[in-house]
Amino acid sequence: MNDDFPDTVKKCIDLLEENLAILSNLEYDLNDEQEDKLQSDLKLHQLYDMAEDVSESSKLKRAESNFVRRMAED
Repeated sequence: MNDDFPDTVKKCIDLLEENLAILSNLEYDLNDEQEDKLQSDLKLHQLYDMAEDVSESSKLKRAESNFVRRMAED
């Protein structure tokens, strides 16, 4: 029984890492849906600021996703 313990722990860790990635993706999707609200009568500078925000947000999400993936691989 003691010989199976490390394998069982490894399987549990693998399952947790897989579920962590799934939950992270769900969190991102939910946050994206909350941010998808239409605004009318925006000025050009407001649209420019929004485009910068979207660019930064996508870069951060990609970096977080890559970080989680690297942590899961280790």
